[in-house]
Amino acid sequence: MAYTFQVTIDSPDPHPLADWWADALGWEVEPSDEQFIRGLIAAGHATDDDTTTHRGTLVWKAGAAIRHPDGLEGAPRILFQLVPEAKTVKNRVHLDVRTGDDDPKELVERLVAKGAKHLHEGRQGPSTWTTLADPQGNELCVSH
Repeated sequence: MAYTFQVTIDSPDPHPLADWWADALGWEVEPSDEQFIRGLIAAGHATDDDTTTHRGTLVWKAGAAIRHPDGLEGAPRILFQLVPEAKTVKNRVHLDVRTGDDDPKELVERLVAKGAKHLHEGRQGPSTWTTLADPQGNELCVSH
C-alpha cells in the first residue's frame, strides 16, 4: 500500500511564513473559511483564542498551508504549524527548490530580496546549488 504525505514546517508565526513560501514557489495559500470557523466557535467546538486575523481575514492560529496550483496532483501540501519555540539548530529535513528552465540565480536574488539569508554555495560533481535560510531560519536549497 502506498501512502500520501504533507510536509509540515514548525513555525512561531505560520501565516507570514506560508505567504513567503507561496510566493517563493509560485504556489497558493489555502483560503480561510471564516463562516466555517465562526460556526465552530458558535457551536462550542473552538474559541476565539484558537483564531487570529491575518491580512484582514479570520484564520486558525495553529497553522496555514500552501498548495501547488495544480492541487495535490502537482505536489504534496506544505503545512506551517504553530510551535512556541524558535528554531535553534540546523534542519534535519529541508526543501530543494528546483527551477527547471528558470535561472536559479534569479530566484536566489528574489528570495534574498524578500528576506531569505544566503548561507553558502554547494557543489557535488556537475550539480551546484545555493543554500538559503527562509525568514524564520529554515534551510532550503535552490538548483536547476
